[in-house]
Amino acid sequence: MASRDLHNIIHPVPLIAPVAARTDNTAIVSAIIDTSGYEACELVLITGTNTDADATFAVLVEDGDNASLTDNAAVADSQLIGTEADAGFTFADDVECRKIGYKGGKRYVRMTVTPSGNDSGNIFIAGVAILGNPRHAPTDNPPS
Repeated sequence: MASRDLHNIIHPVPLIAPVAARTDNTAIVSAIIDTSGYEACELVLITGTNTDADATFAVLVEDGDNASLTDNAAVADSQLIGTEADAGFTFADDVECRKIGYKGGKRYVRMTVTPSGNDSGNIFIAGVAILGNPRHAPTDNPPS
């Protein structure tokens, strides 16, 4: 039987912290995720109840080797597991999750969610990066 232990081989990191409702088209730029020490990185979004009637949300994943991502570049599709289009969502996607995997060779990665048409209601978005396949296990609990 396969091991049922996921707990000791993942490390969750805040990607997009929950905040009060967003009411405009300002891009939501995630934290910069340091993938050092891990062989896998999954970026996960969760939506709340979105009250805008026509908003859409596009996703962009960027990477680089500089800790501040001053060398950021859009990640090539071949370095993603899933697509940025599938990670995006609309006003109708209430209380749902989206995910996209990063398999590129750069150390740092971030996600930007860009609203369009978000002008008549509230949207709620949060996210977590799940780092996996650690070079040293088990991972810390609570995560540090």
